[in-house]
Amino acid sequence: MGAKTIEGLEQTEAVGRPIHDLARRLWPINRSISGPGLRETLNILRELLPAMRLIEVPSGSQVLDWIVPDEWENSEGWLEGPDGKRIIDLADNNLHVVGYSEAVDRTMSLEELQPHLHSLPDQPDAIPYVTSYYNRTWGFCLTESQRRELRPGEYHARIEARHFAGSITVGELIISGESDREVLLSTYCCHPSMANNELSGPCLTAFLAQWIQGLENRRYTYRIVFVPEMIGSIAYLHHNIDDMKARTVAGFNITCVGDERIWSYLPSRAGNTWADRVARHVLTHSTDGFTEYTWLDRASDESNYCAPGVDLPVASIMRSKYGTYPEYHTSKDDLERVVSPRGLGESLQLYQGVIEALEADCIPRTKVLGEPQLARRALYPSISKKGSTEGVRTMLDLLSLADGQNSLLAIADCCRVPIGHLVPIVDQLVDADLLDRFPLEHG
Repeated sequence: MGAKTIEGLEQTEAVGRPIHDLARRLWPINRSISGPGLRETLNILRELLPAMRLIEVPSGSQVLDWIVPDEWENSEGWLEGPDGKRIIDLADNNLHVVGYSEAVDRTMSLEELQPHLHSLPDQPDAIPYVTSYYNRTWGFCLTESQRRELRPGEYHARIEARHFAGSITVGELIISGESDREVLLSTYCCHPSMANNELSGPCLTAFLAQWIQGLENRRYTYRIVFVPEMIGSIAYLHHNIDDMKARTVAGFNITCVGDERIWSYLPSRAGNTWADRVARHVLTHSTDGFTEYTWLDRASDESNYCAPGVDLPVASIMRSKYGTYPEYHTSKDDLERVVSPRGLGESLQLYQGVIEALEADCIPRTKVLGEPQLARRALYPSISKKGSTEGVRTMLDLLSLADGQNSLLAIADCCRVPIGHLVPIVDQLVDADLLDRFPLEHG
């Protein structure tokens, strides 16, 4: 995130430490797109955000083009070998049981068992994350190294699980501002035992929400949702789409924000919404560079928020994008090797910069005809000599572009400075009665 002093890095790590601690607390919980693990996670997040409400969407509900599946509970899962020794156990790792597995209690040959086993030949020491939400089956996930050690004989497979008419759960927090125009922040909390692809998003979003609640004079209202990925955002849209289409001016899907490797940006389907422009601007001025993906690289809730007919202006700022780093969707995506307090701290600071840019953007318009005389207003050096105007050059550039058509963000991009650099200059010019400041018109 740009060059930082040792002191600055230590401060950033301190910012990220409580986020990392929250992730550690949530790590053992066996989450899925429904069930007690999801609710337990959301209730822990509510300790930080007491105003968040939980919404239950019943199984069998038609939500847009989807049907909410039955609820799933999984309390036990293990596999014993021919010698009676337990080879894998859900108690050791939540990834060992295929997500949404049916119950099973059978003894079978290795040949019968093999189609129900999942491993990664190219990552022999990693347990894969496998789910089957909408097709009833059962299975176990194990490392390829474990799988290679299996010998012919009788194996006892047991999974204690049940599917039943229940619901999926969504967390919603509305933070009111001066306007009913909304910024959407969406994150998901349905993956078990994965750090960057799962816990970094909701944990960072909880702390970002706390910070937003502490802002004075919020211009915008913030709609913050914690959903089970895909089916959760679909269900939430189904019940809120009219309000969201009328009010949302920018949005971000927050995921994969915990490592220190790279910065990534995934645009909205439109590609040039206000959210996109702010994301590119903040990344340009706050990082040493970033990878820009295209809409065709999407694979998360942005697919729903930006779908034709929904068309919300939702983009994503990530560290290592989902699907691109070797630990993705495996047991290697953990809180030691992948996600760090420093990575989380940097991501929180960057998203705070995004919110500050949204709040600061406006339409400035000069109030005088021609170039104003700054010196008599004590805004320009009284003695003119080589280099004397350098300190006010940005002010002059801002005034020259403040025609009432350009936004402050566009002016900052033109001047190649962070928008935050212009905010105090705008304040000076408004105080000097040289500039008017108008809110953005969101059509």
